[in-house]
Amino acid sequence: MLNSSLQQLGSALRAGNISSVELTQLYLDRIAALNPTLNAYITTSAATSLAQARAADARLADGTAQTLTGIPIAQKDIFCAKGWRTTCGSKMLENFIAPYDAHVIAQFDNAGAVNLGKTNMDEFAMGSSNETSYFGAVKNPWDTARVPGGSSGGSACAVAARLCAAATGTDTGGSIRQPAALCGISGIKPTYGTVSRYGMIAFASSLDQAGPMARSAEDLALLLNTMTGFDERDSTSLQRDKEDYARDLNKPLAGLRVGLPKEFFAEGLSGDVGKAVETAIAEYKKLGASIVDISLPNSKLAVPVYYVLAPAEASSNLSRFDGVRYGYRAPDYTDLADMYEKSRAQGFGAEVKRRIMIGTYVLSHGYYDAYYLQAQKIRRLIAQDFTDAFKQCDIIIGPTSPSTAFKLGEKGDDPVQMYLSDIYTIAVNLAGLPGMSIPCGFGAPNNGNPGMPVGLQIIGNYFAEAQMLNAAHQYQRATDWHSLAPQVL
Repeated sequence: MLNSSLQQLGSALRAGNISSVELTQLYLDRIAALNPTLNAYITTSAATSLAQARAADARLADGTAQTLTGIPIAQKDIFCAKGWRTTCGSKMLENFIAPYDAHVIAQFDNAGAVNLGKTNMDEFAMGSSNETSYFGAVKNPWDTARVPGGSSGGSACAVAARLCAAATGTDTGGSIRQPAALCGISGIKPTYGTVSRYGMIAFASSLDQAGPMARSAEDLALLLNTMTGFDERDSTSLQRDKEDYARDLNKPLAGLRVGLPKEFFAEGLSGDVGKAVETAIAEYKKLGASIVDISLPNSKLAVPVYYVLAPAEASSNLSRFDGVRYGYRAPDYTDLADMYEKSRAQGFGAEVKRRIMIGTYVLSHGYYDAYYLQAQKIRRLIAQDFTDAFKQCDIIIGPTSPSTAFKLGEKGDDPVQMYLSDIYTIAVNLAGLPGMSIPCGFGAPNNGNPGMPVGLQIIGNYFAEAQMLNAAHQYQRATDWHSLAPQVL
């Protein structure tokens, strides 16, 4: 069961071959055994999960089940879930119990899915390695001495280690795609606005987007069918008709134009990652796709633009955590100003404080025009590059991350090197486009250790998720990288 697709699990549940209670207990037992080492989950509640499973079994019995009814799914701890501790990986929210459900959580509840628990993450989604979490680093299940990527590292680890059937993540600058690549799973960030951000604790509101993480593109399509939809409570939610993201999965790729940006294959790309991506490109040629050389000339500016805009929005969004209404409050203070200062100094971690300081600086009088306004102008140029590129091709592919998973602590003292982990993913968020990562091989063995997973990034035009999932699914039918599992412990 642990290696079954969502479609297979759904069929087994509807046929009565296994109950949701039995399936949920199977995952809960595995979490109890492996999570102390992997640290993928922050919070679990067996009683709550099993109660949802019993309700799902009732729906399965009376014929009102949906596609995901009874299937155990992990939720990133950035989504508010009523009655669940919701920490966002921070001391600031260590004991916060959410009083309501995020839209994404409600969508899964309505579908009858089982919430297995809340997964670990970089604090307030700020990080690329899952090492900034107040609750400790997540370990990569392929090699526990290495990072799983971030910020959705807990979800990526949980899917890869078979601690859930699928999981949710969020992607502000690559935080679904990069950990998916490093852990050898599939993950997609849909077009900005297709999944409601209501109840998702904000980092950078113009960049944040929720998406699913699973073993395969087929699974991602089923999850997206549940997650997407208009929500009037989110002003950035797009009012569009629901669509079936699985509708084109089995279309042949003959005639598909695949763009290769020269900037994604330049200096900085690890040789073993480049080799795996080139092999994947050759597979697409075999499947009937044509290759088109393209250029994204402003993509080299994506990282500096992102680290002006995202911290600016974070400094505004995180101002609500002041020790007054909810969250951590310093135990000793002299007056209101002192309480503010000590609560924020003690409640936030180093990376969060670094980004708040940067954001406050670039928004301050005298620097707004020089930094923030200029970054917004370049953001528009980056988006225009993609618009021009999609006149020549249907999808864009390339590496998800410039290297495979690095060792825990390896980049902790060099924030810039850490930021460059997202060099191929950030531009997609700045443009609001959909992007995904799927496994495409392994890197070179290192000092006797086996090679780590490599991710292939697929970028589509606005609302082209079904086309991207088709391209990913056809590749996964021809290869087996997505079906491989780590030999956990």
